Amino acid sequence: MGCIGCSCSTGKDSVSGCRSNGGCASGGCNRHNTYDWIAAQGISDPRPFDVVEVSFKNGSRKEFFKNPQHTRATTGDWVVVESASGGFDVGKVSLTGELVRMQMKRKRVRPDARLSQVVRKAHERDVERLDEVRKEERDILIHARAIARSLDLNMKIGDVEFQGDGRKCTFYYTADGRVDFRELIRHYARDFKVKVEMRQIGARQESARIGGLGNCGRELCCSTWLTEFKSVNTAAARYQNLAINQTKLSGMCGRLKCCLNYELDTYIDALEDFPDRAERLKTQAGLAILIKTDVFKRLMFYTYAEDRGKLYPIHVDQIWEAIEMIKSGKLPGSLEDILAMAPALDVEEPEEAEPDFENVHDVIQLPIEKRNKRKKKRSKNRDRSQSAAAAVEKAAQNDALQGKRQGPPPRRNDRPGHQQGGGQGNRPPQGKPNPNRPPQNRPDQKPQGDRPKQDQRPPNPNKNQGGGPQKPKEKPDNNDKNQ
Repeated sequence: MGCIGCSCSTGKDSVSGCRSNGGCASGGCNRHNTYDWIAAQGISDPRPFDVVEVSFKNGSRKEFFKNPQHTRATTGDWVVVESASGGFDVGKVSLTGELVRMQMKRKRVRPDARLSQVVRKAHERDVERLDEVRKEERDILIHARAIARSLDLNMKIGDVEFQGDGRKCTFYYTADGRVDFRELIRHYARDFKVKVEMRQIGARQESARIGGLGNCGRELCCSTWLTEFKSVNTAAARYQNLAINQTKLSGMCGRLKCCLNYELDTYIDALEDFPDRAERLKTQAGLAILIKTDVFKRLMFYTYAEDRGKLYPIHVDQIWEAIEMIKSGKLPGSLEDILAMAPALDVEEPEEAEPDFENVHDVIQLPIEKRNKRKKKRSKNRDRSQSAAAAVEKAAQNDALQGKRQGPPPRRNDRPGHQQGGGQGNRPPQGKPNPNRPPQNRPDQKPQGDRPKQDQRPPNPNKNQGGGPQKPKEKPDNNDKNQ
């Protein structure tokens, strides 16, 4: 992503900046851009200053260094500097001369403070080495987060920064409290083979290092120009009549937006003309309560407590007159009477300009477009229910037709296989019959003397109920016949 001061949009986050356009007016595509206008105009400093400001990792970190005369480093040069923890680092000079003196005063750094020195200008091999270690930072960040999670540490690794010579790596993390990361450092030193430094930062500093876009569509203020973070509370939102909604008032860092403080002074000055205790006004028509306030239009919206169907926008001057009337012991009749006390500021509406084209509405008429009527879509559930009901009705009709063709069902005595003494389909007799007892005929039936004796035998209690084959019975003895 290119910066605003140039047309470079290569999309590469490289240490070389906008080399294709010969450099940017703002110092390069980095965070916290600075513009050394004195060096750009070619003006020599009347009082030379031997301290320069060096930017590391695209402006995410800036420090001051002593600049000896033999280095001849100026704004925009890549330099090799001494590291406070040992070794060497590579950065870019962002400011020189009198502007550095002003920056040190702004950041409360004493001019006689002990600072590290600039060793020399960086050559191509130094820049290539820096690009190599910068490419490894993303993979190391992912690995570092996995190790911290495996150790169950209540912390978040936000950013990783390598030193220019690749011997040291700084891990920036955020945590709610103190964290015992001694075991974590051992894992990092063993896996990454570098000197490890852990540095705790806040949530806003983390957003400043990572960067991003806010709800306004612009880059985050903390990553572009804001360097001092002031406390923000919900009172700033209340002064501006904003809804206390945590999701809308929070920024990318999860804290309240810093821009809530930008217009706070303007709102406080405008609220001085509004009465302090005007949330409720007593009228003869009823109690009126304040709903909202438009600060810059100087309007206060009231409604009745019993009937909140209508809002009455009343000017602040009319409210002052109503308060003075209430203090004197007189109650206004209604909110309409308060509106009639003092004329509101009349705003002249701009006259509508006549159109410079000819009105052809009555001359040319377009034909009416014919549209086909769309069929109403029937729901699937309705179609399914109707199809199921039709299937049930059809099955009932088929059953009725089949019953008419076959006739009425036969009675129990007329069913096939039903006989008094045997046959298929008859129920087994209840109780155990006596084989010695001769069969008895019914009084309404004729004696069956002519029938064979085997037909007059009692039914077999052990025969199959389903009408299966029956076992033949043994013939009775002659003694039984004689009896």
